[in-house]
Amino acid sequence: MKRGRPSLRHKIQPIILEVLQSNIPMSVNSISKQVSIRMKRTISWNTVEKYLNELVMLDKVKSITLPKLKGKKGLTVYTIKK
Repeated sequence: MKRGRPSLRHKIQPIILEVLQSNIPMSVNSISKQVSIRMKRTISWNTVEKYLNELVMLDKVKSITLPKLKGKKGLTVYTIKK
């Protein structure tokens, strides 16, 4: 039996999947705002991005990179994989 504080991963990943159920592509920033509201504590966008990348590797979430503009990076949005 594992001791200590439970991993944040087990709390955040289901909430991320719940937020993405709206079928609207969302950026990391908008997902982190929704997760923060649902958890009632501030969650960094870095944390959300880390768990989103894990969900992409597990093939549960799809990442879509939008086209780049002149001299700017393209925005990556995430949707739930069907």
